[in-house]
Order: sequence, then structure tokens, then C-alpha cells
Amino acid sequence: MNSGSAERRIDAHQHFWTYSPGVHQWMARPGFAPLMRDFLPEHLAPLLEGSLIDGCIAVQAAGTIFETEWLLSLAAAHPFILGVVGWADLTAENFPRTLDHLPQRKRLRGLRHIVEDESDPAWLLRADVSRSLDDCGRLGLVYDLLVREPQWDAALTCARAHPEQRLVLDHCGKPPIRAGRLEPWRTFIRELAACEHVSCKLSGLVTEAEWRQWTDADLRPCVDIALEAFGPERLMLGSDWPVCTLAAPYGRTFHALESAFEELSFSERAQLRGGTAAHIYGV
Repeated sequence: MNSGSAERRIDAHQHFWTYSPGVHQWMARPGFAPLMRDFLPEHLAPLLEGSLIDGCIAVQAAGTIFETEWLLSLAAAHPFILGVVGWADLTAENFPRTLDHLPQRKRLRGLRHIVEDESDPAWLLRADVSRSLDDCGRLGLVYDLLVREPQWDAALTCARAHPEQRLVLDHCGKPPIRAGRLEPWRTFIRELAACEHVSCKLSGLVTEAEWRQWTDADLRPCVDIALEAFGPERLMLGSDWPVCTLAAPYGRTFHALESAFEELSFSERAQLRGGTAAHIYGV
């Protein structure tokens, strides 16, 4: 890998799983059948090597504490897994104690919930969730926001209500690239970026575009808006592997994003490619 370089490259967002229909119910969406198999570190390692990427952040794909334990065990066994964004029940009254027994707890860098699948668009504003987000801050954990348009207002309110909690917006908030419109997503991004404790992942964009016929130009407006709003110091690159494979191979996914950075300085590109992720997740 590229570990000998002054620029450490990090894939800030990818997944592992051993497929289970009862656990990975989100894969029942149309077209997601290719994901219904196991995706493990031995599958990702050659892709990282081929793209000169030094390590990754493994992000939860199921709402179980057992998956979090498993991801932590993978991180302990594979040094290129630099940290884990796991899952824990933010609605639990004893939320902090649910993390106490986790093996390899030091490798847990953040938490996430699949908020986009919640029937309540204001789930992030629940009193128990809000209380647990405060606990995340005290525990030194980042919280990843996985939302799309119905949850944007709640995500913005949540960010404003927790100015001490480090938050990361996954997949740029899932802009409606397929629909060919930028509003109200652009306004949401600019307002969220005004919260200086919020960072953003340039990830998951290829699957918000037309899977079989997208071009770099389709993604470019969203990349430019995110870059203008957050700046390189609060933006990070992630593949969203293996979900990205529905629309593009691993290397193609990164190339599509990096093609927008040609005019940036070396230090700015280094921030996007790994510096921001290393800083935010402490890896």
C-alpha cells in the first residue's frame, strides 16, 4: 500500500458483512440483489492496494450490537481497518453501558444509525436520542448522520442543538442527482456546513445517480457545492464499497470524485484523501 508516502490515503466509508436476509433488510430494495452475499476484508484488501489507499473506516450496515463487536474484531485482525463506526441503541436508557463490554473498544471511533429508514422523519430529535448524542460526545465518539431529504430538517436542527458533538454527514446527505435538481439540497448543505462541528463525506454519490449511465459531470455540481460549503478540511473521500459496485467498480468511484480536485493544492487534496478522516476519527 501507500504507507511509505507523506500523504496517507484513507477510504473514509466502506462496509463489511456476512449477508443475512433478516438482518440486512435494506437490501430488499430494487436492484440490490448483487449485494446479497458476503463482503469481507480479504475482498477489499486488493482493491485498496490497487488504488494506493492505506486504510479504511469500516461503517455499520446493520442495527445490531453484535455487528459492532464483529467489526471491532475485524479491525483487530486487519491493520488496514483503521477504525469502526458501529451501532448502538441510542434509544436505550442505559446507552453508555451498552458500550462498556465491547471488545477492542478503543477501535470504536463513532456510531451510526440508519436514520433514513426510520418512519419518523424527526427520529434524531427524540429526547432519548438527543440524550445519547450528548453521551457520545462525553465518550469521545463521532456520530455519522445517514439521512436523505425527509430527514434533512431534523438533521439540521440536531446539529444546531449539539454544538459540542462531532457529526459527519454521510454521502453528502444523498442529493437527488437522478432527479437533476440541486434545491433544496444545496440550501441544506450550506446551512449544515455553517455548523463548524459538522464534517461531510464525499461518498455514495454514484448510487444516487443513474447506475448504468452516470458520468463525472453528473456528480460534479454536488462535489463543487460540498467543497465550497465545507472546504477540504471538513470533507473526506469514501467509496461506500460494496454498495458503490451497483453503479461503478471501486477504483472508478474514487476517480470520479478526484477528477474534481485537479485545481486544488497538494495540501488540500491530501486533506480530502485522508487528512480530514484521520483528524475527525482520530486514526
